[in-house]
Amino acid sequence: MQKAYKKYFAVFALPTLIAFLLFFILPFILGIGLSFCKFTTVTNAKWIGIGNYIKAFSNKDFLNALWFTTKFMIVSVVTINVFGFILAYALTREIKGRNLFRTIFFMPNLIGGIVLGYIWQLIINGVLGSFGVTITTDANYGFWGLIILMNWQLIGYMMIIYIAGIQNIPTELVEAAQIDGATKTQALFKVTIPMVMPSVTICLFLTLTNSFKLFDQNLALTAGAPGKQTQMLALDIYNTFYNRNGWEGVGQAKAVIFFLIVGIIALTQLYFTRRREVEN
Repeated sequence: MQKAYKKYFAVFALPTLIAFLLFFILPFILGIGLSFCKFTTVTNAKWIGIGNYIKAFSNKDFLNALWFTTKFMIVSVVTINVFGFILAYALTREIKGRNLFRTIFFMPNLIGGIVLGYIWQLIINGVLGSFGVTITTDANYGFWGLIILMNWQLIGYMMIIYIAGIQNIPTELVEAAQIDGATKTQALFKVTIPMVMPSVTICLFLTLTNSFKLFDQNLALTAGAPGKQTQMLALDIYNTFYNRNGWEGVGQAKAVIFFLIVGIIALTQLYFTRRREVEN
């Protein structure tokens, strides 16, 4: 059987590898090269060195978007994982209809981001309308609107991952803790949470990267209003590349910076949470 796998491995893997090379690796390398050029199309690119990066870091909109995205990421990662774990912990108890509740909480993750953005825009504006304002009246409304939307969409997804982790905890550990006289709170923090650290690693990675890469929900909910104060990094890159003539290279440079930021933060998070897995 192993010989058969080795014999046909190239046959099945080669098409995927070719597609990955053509549609991801090569465009990625080309994009890095274009970030050092002034261009309107790929064929008229002119090398200008780090000029695009200087423009990107001196661009106030980009710096505001970076700060706004960072704040959003911190709040959303904490809230999504805390509420996701609480739901998972509750729905692994003996509760009547828990499978129904799991399905209901997971369903928002199946709805597209653009649709979610417009749905929550209607809901939030309906609430704020009674006070004579809208979600684009103040940047704080947009910020918390995005937090609510992101939580509503991802809490159920993270809940499923945490449920899988909790259900994989050996029952002997929980029983041993109870025999030793541990309270439910002590068992939670000394047994349950340490044993679900692999799930914590996955959920932190997913929420962190999804929060930083948020685009369609941001576009549909606020579109950066008022005055680009709620514009996140992905939306700022899009607007720079497509809506500012002659700034295509700057938009590409912002995209490279964006990739590096997300990559560094995600790898750092994986490193520290995986260390906790080993320790536990």
